[in-house]
Amino acid sequence: MERRLTALAKKLRGGDQDSLDQDRLLRAALVALEAGKPARTLVIAEEDRKQWRMLQLLTAKPVLYVCNVEEACAAEGNSQSARVAEMAAAQGAASVVISARIEEELAQLPEDEAALFLEEMGLHEAGLDRLIKAGYALLGLQTYFTVGPKEARAWTITKGTLAPQAAGVIHGDFEKGFIRAETVAYDDYIAGNGEAGAKEAGKFRVEGKTYEVKDGDVLHFLFNG
Repeated sequence: MERRLTALAKKLRGGDQDSLDQDRLLRAALVALEAGKPARTLVIAEEDRKQWRMLQLLTAKPVLYVCNVEEACAAEGNSQSARVAEMAAAQGAASVVISARIEEELAQLPEDEAALFLEEMGLHEAGLDRLIKAGYALLGLQTYFTVGPKEARAWTITKGTLAPQAAGVIHGDFEKGFIRAETVAYDDYIAGNGEAGAKEAGKFRVEGKTYEVKDGDVLHFLFNG
């Protein structure tokens, strides 16, 4: 970073605005790094976020700490994982606790036996599931579903994605010719045992181009070919 600041010196004399912004952000990051703190601990103004991303600082990237603990501590963690969680929070990072031994056993069990095993261990879900959720949350990602007679598919999008752009994840033509999206929330789909039951319960909706897709939505896109 010190070398980058030196390389910017000539451009700064010319009054280049991008170079001025980079110099300011690099110097702020350097103060944090010299204090032993990662760059992600800095609070970056909205108007600086684009320049900040372009700096490509390794310690500015999101981090997820995963603590492998003994089986008895899989639900709440232990004193060591608590220290990691405290450190992660101070860095603006995330942390999750899993037991590799439990995950190994779960991987070898049928679904019904795995659910019973989790219950016996006092766990609501597998550690791998919690790890995936934490990773999605950290990266600002979410999932929507498409369901047909032969298969159900999950599609990953960023939070805040509008319906046409969500359709474009499947195929560019879906976004270009987007007309509307037929939508059922995940919980309503499960409660109604499918689309028909959700319709009978009045949970079936038709959404337009400005609809912000929600995590777990079950969608059917209509578009002009």
